[in-house]
Amino acid sequence: MRAWSRRRAAGPGWAGWRPHLAGSGRAALVTASVAALAVVPSAALATPGSGVTGTILAQGTSDGTLKVKAKGRTDVVVRTITVAPGGSTGWHYHRGQLIAVVQSGTLTRTLDDCSVEETPAGKSFVEPSGARHRHIGRNLGSEPVVLYVTYLLPAGSALSEDADPPKCAHE
Repeated sequence: MRAWSRRRAAGPGWAGWRPHLAGSGRAALVTASVAALAVVPSAALATPGSGVTGTILAQGTSDGTLKVKAKGRTDVVVRTITVAPGGSTGWHYHRGQLIAVVQSGTLTRTLDDCSVEETPAGKSFVEPSGARHRHIGRNLGSEPVVLYVTYLLPAGSALSEDADPPKCAHE
């Protein structure tokens, strides 16, 4: 900046400042080029995988935001659950959250407040933890309901705890 000011003060030779800034222009060009490279995907630098395969067992979309929390040591368990037509899980709750994907059929859940939620194949849901979130899952359809469930439980917890139905379930 000081050199530009000197040249400007020297007189009407405005063209004289351009060669002087050419070094700064080059520096700006180099800086812009480096910045551009930083945002371009670096596939050439990626490490290719080998000997790894994966199979999607189930895929579902949630109707809203999924919020998952776990504190302390956590057992992560993934399992398949099949509910036969006319079958039910019985009233229960979980000591940790779980994420479920309905692979086939439609699961009908009655929640602690006796509200009913139906989740068809291709949808997913989160069940919150704790006794105040007791629920029952039923298959009211004619084909088996197949669920893929990931449990996030405090270490050593059972997958579920039996629960009495809420008062509204008897009314």
